[in-house]
Amino acid sequence: MIKIDYQTQRLSLRFFLLMLVLFGFQVLFGLLIAVQHVDPRLLSGILNFNVLRAEHTNLGILWILSGFIGTILFVGPLLSRRELAAPGLIRFLFWALLAVTLWNIATQSLAARGVAGWWLGQPWLQEGLEYLEAGRAADIVIFVGFAILAWVVLRTFPARREWNEIHWGLAIGVSALTFVWLFGVFFVERLDLQEYFRWYVVHYWVEGVWEVIHISLVGFLLVLMFKADVKAVGYAVFWGVAMVWLSGLIGNAHHYFWIGTPEFWQFWGSLFSALEPLPLVFCFWHIYLDAHQDRRPLENAPAFYFILGSVVLEQVGAGILGFTMTFALTNVWSHGTWVTPSHAHLALFGTFGMLGIASAYYAIPLLRGVKDFDQRLGRIAFWLVFAGMLGIAFAFAIGGTIQVFLYRSMGLSWFGGQVFPAMQFYKVLVPVFGLVFLAGAGLLVYDLLTLGLRARGAPQPRKTFRPADPGRWHRTLHGTEAGLWLAGMWIFGAFITLGLLSFNLDAVALGDPTIPYILAGLGYPGLLLITLLFVWRFLASLEARPAPETAAPGMDQAIDQAARA
Repeated sequence: MIKIDYQTQRLSLRFFLLMLVLFGFQVLFGLLIAVQHVDPRLLSGILNFNVLRAEHTNLGILWILSGFIGTILFVGPLLSRRELAAPGLIRFLFWALLAVTLWNIATQSLAARGVAGWWLGQPWLQEGLEYLEAGRAADIVIFVGFAILAWVVLRTFPARREWNEIHWGLAIGVSALTFVWLFGVFFVERLDLQEYFRWYVVHYWVEGVWEVIHISLVGFLLVLMFKADVKAVGYAVFWGVAMVWLSGLIGNAHHYFWIGTPEFWQFWGSLFSALEPLPLVFCFWHIYLDAHQDRRPLENAPAFYFILGSVVLEQVGAGILGFTMTFALTNVWSHGTWVTPSHAHLALFGTFGMLGIASAYYAIPLLRGVKDFDQRLGRIAFWLVFAGMLGIAFAFAIGGTIQVFLYRSMGLSWFGGQVFPAMQFYKVLVPVFGLVFLAGAGLLVYDLLTLGLRARGAPQPRKTFRPADPGRWHRTLHGTEAGLWLAGMWIFGAFITLGLLSFNLDAVALGDPTIPYILAGLGYPGLLLITLLFVWRFLASLEARPAPETAAPGMDQAIDQAARA
């Protein structure tokens, strides 16, 4: 058996710690703007909503990127069985990412005052475009950082003849991470053309490149955790990556409906956007197969909890809710309303954020030499953030449905006080569920930051739930049942889609919201409740497996198997 003791791999720990700190601040900013929705006067003139929202959005991207980089640096040596190349460049990358984060936070006030630092036709200090606020100076540093990451990963990997599908997936991901960012490193004065290239970054970079990295990392983490067959996982990674790119390239056109682009994009964008959930279904199904093969016990519960949460919320947020609003006939109503952040929060945090947290729960104990730790805090934290995020999505979705009818369909006044009070109850629900999410976020940040200290001070045995009399809820989850749960999610998604389509009816335009309200009232609570119950059922079936006699991280065995494959 090969002893895994890579020194440079510990550099990934810095990125995980940065991820946790930025995650904490992003959640606090999010809770603050949720309260400002209830009372717009809060901190008016001190920390205005537009600045806080930009901080919340940008920190979301930055902490997720920190987690991605930390995970890639952690698994790179395991895939290659050698030290990371150029550790000095990795240290530079860390400080560059930290500098860009601080610069972006500091310059939001410049954007609020319209200070961009124009020179040679480019805004060097602050760009101000949504999701791409950073100026040219920060953009260039980010580009150099991504180039360093791609170079280090490719240099760390073995010769190409030895690559498997996971090598190829990560290689494509880190290379495209650098290339696609180029579309965000220039500014065009024409708004429609600028929006065209901006969505290249937002869609291809986040919804395309990040998906490729996500599928590859999930696959390899499953190899490590369940000793899954590398060839079978590689097969899933190959088809997942292929379908992401084939559906996503033209599917990007769902961003082009209302920015002055040709009308034919409405048909092609709607068609290919509808195909984008296919790789997500495939990814979801393969995690089921890998987790249930050979009925292996669940050794690191928090890590797998968050991996499962990542894949399921990817299915629900990016797949189902993304599907409901990317047709031209539904997007015309949902675009720019509260319906959109319901999709965005589940998709961005659920898919990518939860993967970073899962990786941290797997990697940090190993990097700190903790062979066993109390997993109860991680489990509680998962359920708090998972339920809190589902609640936030519910409040956004139902409040957004009311907003669509009153604001878009009836044309009532927002500032005149007609729309605002109608949404007030759901505006209050967002910070209420936000507090639940904050409790879970604070717990997991504390757990991961202090894990090494607490384990050294007072070692805790792993607590594996094993029901004395396994009932129906804890029995083995077979593929047929899992398929029925998945079908149930899509049925409720169909109610949501029909609800948005019903805004095109003459009766609704004349002032009768009965049909969209009933369909939304069935679809959104049903979808989010069945999601919560399915994850509970999935994890209960795993927790009922016999516990191992001795605790073991399980990494060496998995890497040996990967090498043999």
